[in-house]
Amino acid sequence: MVHHIVMWKFRPEIEEEKKPELIKAMKENLTSLVGKVPGLLTVDFVEEPLSSSTHDIALVTTLEKASDIPAYGNHPEHVRVADTYVRPYVTDRACLDYEG
Repeated sequence: MVHHIVMWKFRPEIEEEKKPELIKAMKENLTSLVGKVPGLLTVDFVEEPLSSSTHDIALVTTLEKASDIPAYGNHPEHVRVADTYVRPYVTDRACLDYEG
């Protein structure tokens, strides 16, 4: 199994009162990719990080094998969700992939 972790910060211009609505849409749409993207086994969305965190939200996914990571990234459903619900609102993306 391979784990793919991505973290983001909200863009500075995103108003605090809008963040819960954006988080809800991100979580619903990202978790809906299980069963649609081959090799994607699990999706967890971290929406309430501890105050010691450097990022606002995170996505923790499990995939079958390392070659599934680029396939996931390029899958049309993932691209649609990312382009619609994530990328317009975030910055400072950090990613960590590991086997285990």
